[in-house]
Amino acid sequence: MRIAVIGGAGVFGARLVRLLVWDGHEVLICGRRAAPVAALATEVGGRALVLDRAGDLAPLWAAVPQAVVDAAGPFHAYGDAYRLARAAVAARVHYLDFCDDAAFCAGISALDSAARAAGVFVLSGVSSVPALSSAAVGALAHGMSEIDTIDCAILPGNRAHRGRAVVESILAPAGLPLDVVIDGQRTRARSWSCPRRYVLGPGIERVGYRIEVPDQRLFPAAFGARTVEFRAGLELAVMNRGLGALSWLRGLLGFGMARWIVGLVRLGAAGLAPFGTDVGGMVVSVTGRAEGVWVRRRWRLVARRGQGPFVPAVAARAILRAPGGVAPGARAAVGVVTLADAEAAMADLAVTCAQDASEVRPLFLAVLGAAFADLPTEVQAAHDHAGPRRFAGRASVERGQRVMARLIGWAFRFPAATGDVAVEVLKVPVPGGEDWERRFGARRFRSALRRSPTGATERFGPFTFDLGLKVKDGALHFPVTGARCLGLPLPRWSWPRSVTREYADGGQFRFDVALHAPVGGLIVRYRGWLAAGGVGR
Repeated sequence: MRIAVIGGAGVFGARLVRLLVWDGHEVLICGRRAAPVAALATEVGGRALVLDRAGDLAPLWAAVPQAVVDAAGPFHAYGDAYRLARAAVAARVHYLDFCDDAAFCAGISALDSAARAAGVFVLSGVSSVPALSSAAVGALAHGMSEIDTIDCAILPGNRAHRGRAVVESILAPAGLPLDVVIDGQRTRARSWSCPRRYVLGPGIERVGYRIEVPDQRLFPAAFGARTVEFRAGLELAVMNRGLGALSWLRGLLGFGMARWIVGLVRLGAAGLAPFGTDVGGMVVSVTGRAEGVWVRRRWRLVARRGQGPFVPAVAARAILRAPGGVAPGARAAVGVVTLADAEAAMADLAVTCAQDASEVRPLFLAVLGAAFADLPTEVQAAHDHAGPRRFAGRASVERGQRVMARLIGWAFRFPAATGDVAVEVLKVPVPGGEDWERRFGARRFRSALRRSPTGATERFGPFTFDLGLKVKDGALHFPVTGARCLGLPLPRWSWPRSVTREYADGGQFRFDVALHAPVGGLIVRYRGWLAAGGVGR
């Protein structure tokens, strides 16, 4: 098969060229500079073609390729976004690209009718995302009756080569807002924020930060997932934190990503190039319900010997090994490659893949054990989840008026007194427990619940309280059985008293939370109802 690779001498394009040559294809190595494409063509046995994808494409079509792969990028910066794809359809040539820009990838479907009429396929995102990530999700989700959370991360080694286009694609969105689908709702977040730790394999841990890729836009509908998250991270902590600081500053000030910033970052990355390793990888996790229980399945890829940059090319390699199996039309590359075919396309690389699975026990089910089943179904539903959940409703709030009660209420950011206010609660499972964010009108306060040897704890800032969770009279009670400040035990006389319960009334989940100071009476009492999903009315 004669295949043209645009950006064929670039970081990822050159890897694809090598893979295609190894598979016996006739490869046209296309690029704007003659020397790099000629050198690679001489080395691997391809044919060099000097070409600017934004200029005259006649030399490309004169070479009569059967497929063209755009590995150039950065796709977010293309002026006429689909010029090459439209030209390929007009020439009746299959088109693939390595795009990881969400808007570009999703928008390619505008060419669907024309591609079908021409009998060619036009696939965007034939790379690590969404082609390879969706292949892993499809395999992991097999047999699940419900998909709760999809969580993916790409974590390259520091010694992997990064060209200017790669650096630009990392920096361009840093600090900009992005949409994250949390429990079925699109939530605004900041790119390169909210770090999370991932394990690639024994002794290989990396930190990833939220970024925007096509997966967040496409996977909720494609897989019926409630929550979709994606992160990327660099191996060296100094680079991750530097990008995190840049993201925060850009989010605050709103400046553009000037070329001198890109150049400065590339210079810094070059200075750090000798550090770290040449080991990188990818993690895809799917949490869902299978055979009545929550399970988490993971697929891990580890690339060694600096071969990580080959991974974005394996989906295209797999497709071009059997192009007749791809239906005509234009679409994002979700589900066009099976995980088996993708792994087969990596069999001759220094890449290993592995899967594992584990049961996920929600915090309250784990703490209460058999007693959990004695709770009303409405209360069980509020705690039987393996991924983030949003609840909304209404509440009334009372506040204690004594000086100590008012000081404590101010310190913990408890809501102001009101007869009726909208309430939203977001519960996010984390290792060992859950993080809760409560919003009463415009006032928010957070706490961290964790499983403990004696049951559960709840932390508000420096204060941690032991909770003697128990089921009594068809309700869930939260008495305080211990307290610490900065890890130091507090005397019993200083413990707050909690008269808190969750119960059902008229088929509705209800809560009644009353906190009393050790001296000084009521601190706060809020009571009301919650329902899954939307905004309280």
